[in-house]
Amino acid sequence: MTLYREVGTINTFIEPAAPVVRPAPVPVPQPDELKALVEKSLDDDQAEDVVVIDLAGKTSIADYMIVASGRNTRHIAAMAVKLADRLKQAGLRGVEVEGLGQCDWVLVDAGDVIIHLFRPEVRTFYNIEKMWGLETPRPSAERMSA
Repeated sequence: MTLYREVGTINTFIEPAAPVVRPAPVPVPQPDELKALVEKSLDDDQAEDVVVIDLAGKTSIADYMIVASGRNTRHIAAMAVKLADRLKQAGLRGVEVEGLGQCDWVLVDAGDVIIHLFRPEVRTFYNIEKMWGLETPRPSAERMSA
């Protein structure tokens, strides 16, 4: 349908607006689904000494904290970037990554799940698992001999 409207002595052509088509919203993953996605991502990327800490009832900052080690700074950076991409593909908005400049300790904030990726020496130094009542995993013999 085409409409013409006379404005003063100038005729203007007004085209009807096209309907806005919005994609169907992607459901936001639940905390348990996020935890499973993070664990799979870290496993696929060969993270070492992965520890999952259940924070439900202990704090309101998150439901889970996942701590893992990488072999070196490049490995940690690659894991963090891939993890953030996978979380965004799963429909999670506002994924924040901190520490990519140094990659000694990278934090990925996925809302209900917080992920810490460490170099082994830095992880031993900070020992954040102990804060939540867990023991720090001992470095594997394979890493010790490498």
